Amino acid sequence: MLRFLTAGESHGKALVVVLDGVPAGLDLTVEDVARELGRRRLGFGRGPRMKFEQDEVTLVGGVRHGRTLGSPVAIEIANSEWDRKWTEEMSPAPGATAAPLTRVRPGHADLAGMQKYDHTDARNVLERASARETAARVAGGAVAKAMLRAIGVDIVSHVIRIGAAAAPDGAPRPLAADLDAVDGSQVRCFSVEAEAAMVAEIRAAAKEGDSLGGVVEVLAYGVPVGLGSHVHWDRKIDGLLAQALMSIQAVKGVEIGDGFDVAARRGSEAHDPITWDAATGTYHRGSTRAGGVEGGITTGEVVVAHVAMKPLATLNRPSLATVDTATKEATVSFKERTDVTAVPAMGVVAEAMTALVLAGEALRKFGGDSMGELVRNVEGYREQVRRHDAAVGPPPRSATDPLNWDEQQAFDPELTGGGDG
Repeated sequence: MLRFLTAGESHGKALVVVLDGVPAGLDLTVEDVARELGRRRLGFGRGPRMKFEQDEVTLVGGVRHGRTLGSPVAIEIANSEWDRKWTEEMSPAPGATAAPLTRVRPGHADLAGMQKYDHTDARNVLERASARETAARVAGGAVAKAMLRAIGVDIVSHVIRIGAAAAPDGAPRPLAADLDAVDGSQVRCFSVEAEAAMVAEIRAAAKEGDSLGGVVEVLAYGVPVGLGSHVHWDRKIDGLLAQALMSIQAVKGVEIGDGFDVAARRGSEAHDPITWDAATGTYHRGSTRAGGVEGGITTGEVVVAHVAMKPLATLNRPSLATVDTATKEATVSFKERTDVTAVPAMGVVAEAMTALVLAGEALRKFGGDSMGELVRNVEGYREQVRRHDAAVGPPPRSATDPLNWDEQQAFDPELTGGGDG
C-alpha cells in the first residue's frame, strides 16, 4: 500500500516528502513535480510570498534515470529564502530567539499547540502548522497522479465559491481535458460569470485587509468500481477521502456528492437511479448525488467531493482579539504577510490528497511491484467486471468448478498480485 510522510517547517531549510510503496517503472521527473507545485501558487488574492519563494525540487531517492525503482521515493523542496533570512531564526543548532511570538492568533494552532507541547514561543507551533506544509503533499500527489493516469484515472478541481460569490447551480463541470482552462482562470473557476464575481469579492476584502474562504469541487474521472470496502469502518473510501481532505489546513467541511443537500430531501429524490446500457454493456447512475460512492465502495462513476475552507485567520491588518501569553494582557493578533484567499490553491492540494487516497486504495486492491504488473492487474479486473455485468441467467460457475489457468487469471486478479476476491 502507499504510505507517505512529510517533514519540515514553513521557514525551515526545506520540506520533505517520503512515499513508500510506489511501484517500480513509473516515469517521474523533477519537472513533473515542479509543474504541480507551480499550480499550487495560482490564484488571484495570493500574497507576495508566492512570487519570491520558489519551489526548488530535488528527487533525493527512489528514482533513477527518470523512473521509479520500487524503493521509497523522497522529494525535497528547498526554501529559497533560507540563506537570506531564516538561517538563525530557524536554526536547528542550540540557541534562542530574540523575539518570541506570544500574541497567539485565533483560528490557528498557536495557543492549543503551545499548551499541548509545552512551548512558550508560538513559532514552534505555527512553523509546522502553516499551510506551507501542503507543498510537500502536492509533491507527493504528483507521484500519485502519475500512477493513477497509468490506470486511466484523472483528477481535476475547480472553485465553486469564494465568499458570497458562487458558481450557479447546474453549471457545467470541467472534464480532465479542461484542467488547463481551469488553471487559466484567475481564481481557478470554470464559470466565467462566477469568476468575475469572485474577483470582485477578493478585491473588496483586500481593500479592508480581510480574508475570504470558499468551496472547491474535486472530480476524479475513470475511477474503477470497487475501491474501498463496506466490510470495516476504516476501509470505506468516502471515510478515507473525508479524513484526507479535512486534514488540509483551514478546511472545515467535506461532503461527498450532494452530502448536506440530500439530507433535506426525501428518499425518492436523494439517490442515483441505476440503468443498464446495453450498447456498452455497463451499469450507469443517472446523477452524482452519492458522489460516485455507495456503501463505502466506488461505483465506477465520477467521484465528487466538495471541500470548504474557512477564511484565513492571519489577516493583513491586526484586528482579531487575543491574549499575549507572556503578559496575559488583552491585545490583537500579530500581522504577518498573508493571502486574502487561498481557496484556488487549496483545490490543488485537495487534488493531491484525493490522488494519494485513490492511488493507495488501487494498490491495496490490485497490488503490483511494478507499473506493468499494476496495469495488467487493473485490466484483468476490469475485464472480470465486464463479464460479471454482462452475465444473464444462471450465476457463473462456483469456485469449485474446474477452470483452466487462463480463465482463472481473467476472473481472479488476486492470482496476478492483488484483489479482494
